[in-house]
Amino acid sequence: MRDVSRRGLIGLGAGAAAAMGLTACGSGRQDAAPADGAGRESPRASSSPTVTARPLGDGSTTDTGKQPNQPGTPVPLEPGETPPQFVVFSWDGAGEVGNGLFPRFLDLAKEHGAYMTFFLSGLYLLPESKKRMYLPPNNQPGASDIGYLTDGHIRSTLRNVRRAWLEGHEIGTHFNGHFCSGFGTVEHWTPKQWSSEIEQAKSFVKEWRTNTGFTDLPALPFDYDKELIGARTPCLLGQNNLLPTARRLGWRYDASSPGGRQVWPEKRQGVWDFPLQLIPFPGHSFEVLSMDYNMLANQSLNTTRAPAHNYPGWREQAANSYISGFKRAYETNRAPFFIGNHFEQWNGGIYMDAVEKAFKHIAREKEKGGDVRLVSFRQFTDWLDVQRPEVLSKLRSLDVGERPAGGWKALFADSGKGAPSGSSKAA
Repeated sequence: MRDVSRRGLIGLGAGAAAAMGLTACGSGRQDAAPADGAGRESPRASSSPTVTARPLGDGSTTDTGKQPNQPGTPVPLEPGETPPQFVVFSWDGAGEVGNGLFPRFLDLAKEHGAYMTFFLSGLYLLPESKKRMYLPPNNQPGASDIGYLTDGHIRSTLRNVRRAWLEGHEIGTHFNGHFCSGFGTVEHWTPKQWSSEIEQAKSFVKEWRTNTGFTDLPALPFDYDKELIGARTPCLLGQNNLLPTARRLGWRYDASSPGGRQVWPEKRQGVWDFPLQLIPFPGHSFEVLSMDYNMLANQSLNTTRAPAHNYPGWREQAANSYISGFKRAYETNRAPFFIGNHFEQWNGGIYMDAVEKAFKHIAREKEKGGDVRLVSFRQFTDWLDVQRPEVLSKLRSLDVGERPAGGWKALFADSGKGAPSGSSKAA
């Protein structure tokens, strides 16, 4: 099989992924913190909202006010200050399908005072018996390239999404049917079709009580229209036509770019662009995309159940790839590091073990006193939006693995005190 790794999944292609029995950047299939002004980690707030909940719609969601358990208010970098090392762990699909992976990583984040982003697939809250409610662009009603969940798994997903938000994590969207090939692929959707897909994804979250008939579960404790500010597209396809709609909706970032380099991000069409990144792949001269699926695509090629004797070596290789990507940024340009995952047990669960090992390595650096911040995309966006444009421009001038010549003070020597980046007109 051809080398797919130099370009991450772009080289694989959606058709090839489907032929392999895999869903590129799919998720949850049944078959298959910033510092305060003094530079210290701010403690998390109470685990429950402190205001009276206001039911929304059919009571599936409630507006409970400001999200609890958030880090301190972000502040601009001071002249010559070393930027923090931001790391974002994100999860595509975010369905709990009985394998215990959603609560496993919630527990891990809680243990280390970290935050994550969960890109929820809207269909994971829609019963299969109601699937014809879903009208996917350029596909038949109810069609989906990922499986619908059982009622039990929908209930588990609701519990874990609720817990995640209350513990300070972000709930984004991975849209719905995950179409990556053929006529109906998301790659060819128009801005208007993306708008339809987004409205449906939100409706499945906002109306799960009506659609499921469940009356014994508490409401999701957020207003999804306010909560939803970013996404990752299926298979990292279709971003160009998504962005006009994202900007119109007031979204602040998109995490759909493939094959990004480990450099400081910029905006596209007025929206922050947070790509998955090419990182070192131990034992190879090429780099791999920073996502579990791409590790698999390079290791076992056409199967999620390769011979088990490969697992120990592959697990170590995947973990060391993430750790190498982190170290390269942390020791040089401090570019934010983005990692994507799925709640999957591919190849005996080795990729989940690899992510956990890398996460703990990064968390130890934070706990040793390094300014490492394990945050959500939303929290990182908050930080970016209070930085001065000239400071971000200086950070973007550093290449992959490049240290600032003469140190950080020299890099920012001629940076003035302009307006925060959020007020910049640059796209």
